[in-house]
Amino acid sequence: MDDELKSGVIEEKDSQSLEKDPQSINAQLNLLEDLEASTPLSFNSSIDEKHLRETESMDSCANLEQTSVPGKLLILDTETTGLDPSSGHCLEVGVILFHVSSRSVLAQQSFLMPVASNEAEEINKIPAEITRLHQPWKEGLTYLEALINEADLIVAHNAAFDRQWFGKDHLPFVAKPWLCTMDEISWPSQRRLRPRPSVRDLALAYGVPVWTAHRALTDCIYLAEVLSRCEDLETLLSRGLEPRQLMRAQVSYEQRHLARNAGFRWNDPVKGAWTRRLSEREASELDFPVRPEDQEA
Repeated sequence: MDDELKSGVIEEKDSQSLEKDPQSINAQLNLLEDLEASTPLSFNSSIDEKHLRETESMDSCANLEQTSVPGKLLILDTETTGLDPSSGHCLEVGVILFHVSSRSVLAQQSFLMPVASNEAEEINKIPAEITRLHQPWKEGLTYLEALINEADLIVAHNAAFDRQWFGKDHLPFVAKPWLCTMDEISWPSQRRLRPRPSVRDLALAYGVPVWTAHRALTDCIYLAEVLSRCEDLETLLSRGLEPRQLMRAQVSYEQRHLARNAGFRWNDPVKGAWTRRLSEREASELDFPVRPEDQEA
């Protein structure tokens, strides 16, 4: 029941009679309760999503960290000819400049860079000969640098992979801080996501339609849509930027599922151990003990 309806009910009562007859006050309160109970609810497909967002927002307000939140993000993704930068090359970059407080896209860009061959064509569907067609990719690099300079934070899914291609070949070195949406953001439990979710899983969890994959700008659009739907985005970013160190799970063989379910990885980067990079807060919230690992990724 909205405030105007409540106000109208109250104004219809004679204030003097209220003072003289306490029972009329109780009658008025009962009337309000009856009206509120009879107000119809509109049940539709958006109710569950709205409830999720309200729950996440309340949780974030209760736990918001006193940490500077970046004003602008540069959501970034790359397509490459392989997994190893020493032998492969980046052939496509996609970026979106995203304004945090308004949840708005300010700019977006995607362009190909010429390569001689593409061993990953089966995955990204980009023929090498297409990358060599004439188009202003060098001017695209200039605009890319301008967008990087405008952003406070670079955001990528599996940022460790994307980051290694910058400062190599045509791509500029990026001195800005990076945040990984796969490893460094703890997505709300209400979304029922597994640890280290894929971009596709994130999109579907937030009601974002998924139409294709393995092109740089497409994955950026998915991430931008997810972030725009996060009521608790400031908290997610703040916590994602907490200092982290590599932690080793202290679990027995029979307890290994606890580490796996918490996103720890076996043999990567430490052989014979379940490890994951965590903040002190995240480590304290686990159901099993951990200890710092000397070998960092």
